[in-house]
Amino acid sequence: MMARRIGQSNIEVSAVGLGCNNFGGRADFAGTRAVVHKALDLGVTLFDTADVYGNRGKSEEFLGEILGPRRKDIVLATKFGMPMSNAAKSRDASRGYIMRAVEASLKRLRTDWIDLYQVHRPDPNTPIEETLRTLDDLVHQGKVRAIGCSNYSAAELTAAQEAAKRAKLTAFVSCQDEYSLLSRGIERDLIPAMEANGLILLPYFPLASGLLTGKYRRNAPSPQGARLSYSRDHASDFISERNWTMIEKLNEVAARTSHSMLELAFGWLLAKPVIGSVIAGATRPEQIEQNVAAAGRRPSHAVVAEIDAITR
Repeated sequence: MMARRIGQSNIEVSAVGLGCNNFGGRADFAGTRAVVHKALDLGVTLFDTADVYGNRGKSEEFLGEILGPRRKDIVLATKFGMPMSNAAKSRDASRGYIMRAVEASLKRLRTDWIDLYQVHRPDPNTPIEETLRTLDDLVHQGKVRAIGCSNYSAAELTAAQEAAKRAKLTAFVSCQDEYSLLSRGIERDLIPAMEANGLILLPYFPLASGLLTGKYRRNAPSPQGARLSYSRDHASDFISERNWTMIEKLNEVAARTSHSMLELAFGWLLAKPVIGSVIAGATRPEQIEQNVAAAGRRPSHAVVAEIDAITR
């Protein structure tokens, strides 16, 4: 599989990554093991999780137990800062919290280092210099190789990069944000800020929670077990008249060009230089196979331009 570098770091990852948010929740241990082994077999090297995934810790625990000696073959990314208990703050990127969180993640993941350690959401109550200085210490201690952020605004990202440069601290190399053919709001400010600072984007929800897989149709029952079938929150976020219209137009392009919707969704993202790896979740091994195959059959520049215009 094609490899891409994570920003200005020396870390390379596969063009398709594995989002591990389902592990310990929708996917039990056996299901998680099947997905992880299939991803390894197909050359997926970026595994992205968070301490809060899997009912607060199970995703990291499952990965730690399943990877074993294969840990060295992958780029392991995790996040911190979201509440790990009902009594915790909603967001925390303070020094004390980070130092506790990283040790807990290392223990659950059964590893000595985290390749990419990411702030899950910005903490408005902690100075960014405190967060960056703590992460810089972890890099110098060898516990973390590179750092990234998630769900930052353009202004927050720029302020963080300027603070790192001013204090000569390790800077963010990546951003993780929602981005897909149906969700392009970050193109206005955030992506230009990433490009100006030399960061790469790790898009989550690249398939709009399944809406871009081609398995949904307007006025038809949702597929059994699909995410939008059981999660009202996700359904309300993604299912709308505007998105149905987009889906129907994209289906027409797919049929005319002999591409699947998956191929259009992945191909459009991978045509953008700012993209590092497309993070797609999976609960079954065949979903990994489909994602990897779709990324390997890229639509032409003309088709990419057409679907870009449709969804702009």
